[in-house]
Amino acid sequence: MQTPPPVGVDAAPDLTAPSVASTHPSVGVEALCESASAASGQSISPTLYNVDLAPTKRAGRSWSGYSIFTLWANDVHSLGNYAFAIGLFALGLGGWQILLALGIGAALLFGLLNLSGFMGVKTGVPFPVMSRISFGIRGAQIASLLRGAVAVAWFGIQTYLASVVFRVMLVAMFPALAAMDKDSTLGLSTLGWIAFIILWVVQLVIVSFGMEMIRKYEAFAGPVILVTMAAIAIWIFIEAGGAIAWSSDNALEGPQMWLTIFAGGALWVSIYGTFVLNFCDFTRSAVSKKAVVRGNFWGIPINMLVFGAIVVVMAGGQFKINGTIIQSPSDIVQTIPNTLFLVLACLALLILTIAVNLMANFVAPVYALTNLFPKHLNFRKAAWVSGIIGLVILPWNLYNNPLVIVYFLGGLGALLGPLFGVVMADYWLIRRGKVNVPQLYTASPAGAYYYKNGVNPKAITAMVPAAAVALLIAFVPTLASAAPFAWFFAAGIAAVVYFFIADRTQRLEDRDGETIAIASTH
Repeated sequence: MQTPPPVGVDAAPDLTAPSVASTHPSVGVEALCESASAASGQSISPTLYNVDLAPTKRAGRSWSGYSIFTLWANDVHSLGNYAFAIGLFALGLGGWQILLALGIGAALLFGLLNLSGFMGVKTGVPFPVMSRISFGIRGAQIASLLRGAVAVAWFGIQTYLASVVFRVMLVAMFPALAAMDKDSTLGLSTLGWIAFIILWVVQLVIVSFGMEMIRKYEAFAGPVILVTMAAIAIWIFIEAGGAIAWSSDNALEGPQMWLTIFAGGALWVSIYGTFVLNFCDFTRSAVSKKAVVRGNFWGIPINMLVFGAIVVVMAGGQFKINGTIIQSPSDIVQTIPNTLFLVLACLALLILTIAVNLMANFVAPVYALTNLFPKHLNFRKAAWVSGIIGLVILPWNLYNNPLVIVYFLGGLGALLGPLFGVVMADYWLIRRGKVNVPQLYTASPAGAYYYKNGVNPKAITAMVPAAAVALLIAFVPTLASAAPFAWFFAAGIAAVVYFFIADRTQRLEDRDGETIAIASTH
């Protein structure tokens, strides 16, 4: 990744110059921090600042409303989301009930994502830096590493799931390859290894070119996915004779129906509990708050209703055809009789899965690692480290082990609600949006976000009861009925506790980061 010259910092060194680039990476960061310190009047620390962690300059930001929309055009239509929504049909919800459940979740998400996104627009900083506001310059490592750990594991798992689709496509194109799919090495066949490594490399190459390349890929993939999913729904509708089943044989009624509808809406928010945390990683490059609102409006409530309609047609159409309930669109794709159309559909699903993986499971660990080692890792290097971790954990074995999914990833995921509650309560309720951005990068004990040895004990204290409740709901069988609402309980408890124990004696200053900002092109 080419590192752009910082904009707004006087006499900043050229990081691509031989005198800097040929030496240890920390030399470039040290020189950059000296220039940033001189320009801002703050002592900018090389342990907290580099070109990837620095705020983005307002001039030149390129993420428009369409850019935000295409994030959701890809992510909403992920195979995992289709499996979840079709699962509502299997539970007994009918067409309008599924749309209502998704609509409730979409309305809540629209509000939460706007709150999270506005933070990125205002400050221009990524999530690891944003979390320094509430957790402290060192305590923020807890928040970013929790988010990154969940994401890097799911990056590997999603890459594996995409490789399964890739194998179907390869065998359809070259039937002789089926023989390479029968052995096993470390839990994966030869063809499985080939498919996984190819997709792994493709994603790493895309991420190596930075956030701007991710924006371009998402913009390309969004329309492809919408057209493909709509085409599959139309095809199944025609196969069903132009009519669908509006519910399964075990249709719910009365209180149980309404409980399932609201539980479905709550779970829809929980699915995006990770993304609402680090949405600022993307909106830090958004042109304005209006662009975020427009992108979220078309990408969340509108796009999710389109998604819901496709789900109803797919699930209801297949149920009418043979009385079975599919698990995901890939089940339908495998039944396409025409090899060309099957290959094209598989290719579209691969494009989709890569798009979802890049935004939801790659960016977060990259920034977390960069934040952990700012003197040694930039965006590209952190991407390769993250990708290698996603490979060596052998994610297909994790996916096939329910204990890992439930207890490890489920446990980490349960802690993300409390993180969100603390961050939102601190930013919107305690500070009311006032942030001294340059001081997010100073290690001075006198800094606004140094707290106690770089950690805000109030934030940690607020997390404890919320995390306890989240973990109890996640793992205690007798509390299973509350599980769909666990994210709300955890986030709400953390926010309320933090609101009452937060230090209100601190002086709140509102200062932008333009003096230490870099161009929004990396």
